[in-house]
Amino acid sequence: MDKFVAFLEKNLSTPMAKLSEQKHLRAIRDGVVSALPFIIFGSIFLIIAFPPVSADSAIAAWSTKHIAEILIPYRLTMFIMTLYITFGIGYSLSQSYKLDPLSGALLSTAAFLFTIGIQMMKDVGFVLPMANLGGHGLFVAMIVSIFSVEMMRLFKHKNIMIKMPSSVPTSVARSFEALLPVVFVLTVMTVITVVFGVDLHTIVDKAVAPLVKAGDTYFGVLIPVFLITFFWSFGIHGVSVVGAVARPVWEVYLANNSAAVAAGKTIPHIAPETFFQWFIWIGGAGATLGLVIAMLLTAKSQYSKAMARTTIIPSLFNINEPVIFGMPIVLNPVLIIPFIITPLVGATIAYIATSIGMVNPTYVMVPWTLPAPIGAYLATGGDWRAIVLVLVNIAVSVVIYLPFFKMYDKKLVAQEIEERKVG
Repeated sequence: MDKFVAFLEKNLSTPMAKLSEQKHLRAIRDGVVSALPFIIFGSIFLIIAFPPVSADSAIAAWSTKHIAEILIPYRLTMFIMTLYITFGIGYSLSQSYKLDPLSGALLSTAAFLFTIGIQMMKDVGFVLPMANLGGHGLFVAMIVSIFSVEMMRLFKHKNIMIKMPSSVPTSVARSFEALLPVVFVLTVMTVITVVFGVDLHTIVDKAVAPLVKAGDTYFGVLIPVFLITFFWSFGIHGVSVVGAVARPVWEVYLANNSAAVAAGKTIPHIAPETFFQWFIWIGGAGATLGLVIAMLLTAKSQYSKAMARTTIIPSLFNINEPVIFGMPIVLNPVLIIPFIITPLVGATIAYIATSIGMVNPTYVMVPWTLPAPIGAYLATGGDWRAIVLVLVNIAVSVVIYLPFFKMYDKKLVAQEIEERKVG
């Protein structure tokens, strides 16, 4: 066992941990995370616009009458979330290279805007179409953000910049240092978009279409679930590793789902990140709320009883590091098994229930620290069946964890008896 663990640590876990800290992937992750407050804020107005009440109620009638006004905050936040994410990616990547992060963020945002064709509307003037400012434009945003910052880094490395005297204020000096890379990057974007008329969004859409389609399939759900719990089993933050690659796709799903609801269309995707959060990661990665409940119900050892009392409150709010490192689950050959199996079973149940229409797909981003039944109810726009699905998956997780926990707890009881004898 020790040799096997060492082999995995050397050949898989360590390289993947390094991958999660790769500058470009980390910048994308940080950019997406930086936009979460805006996404959550916009999601609130989706719930107000489509309240989880009877269609005949006064509240539903009021929201229907004022839906255009209610959705304005949504359209200026979540609907154009890629604009905020672009700024965050440019800022994070510039900071990792020790460049001026504000200049990098602004240049990235400007370069992204250059990929969107301005249109003329009669009696209005020039307008900027909003469709590609949402999840649809996220992949282009990642490309142009990285290109913009890398050009800034290249210009600085080659010392191609305008240097001001030391007496000039720092903010002014940085602005002039960024001038040449700004001119170069925006000229390139102008040539691509205006001179040659290339639509980067259409090209990238075709390139990533297989990836987007695959991520919404059953196996597209199971693979990240397995990898996240697998990495956590060795003490590596699984979501940080897998999320760095998968989160952009998840965000596209969420944006498409919310846009479909706002437009009165059928929700297209099953598996945005909110699907994982509320139906699979109940209590945290590994669906460990089931383990904690099993501990509360059957623990015999003093250690397990203490851990159960200590971890139940954090687990209800999806904080499970105390369980993962306290029991521990990390490098524990007994508890690793249900830690990986439980979310795979939960994912299967949730995917089937959502795909056949028993539960509405998620389209609202709500704070991840909400208890799962509440979070699932809100994330599905007020579908009471989501609560039932969460409770079913909690019950299933308890059943799966129980025999493995009893086996491990029996070992802890024996150790405590032995320690008392020695003491």
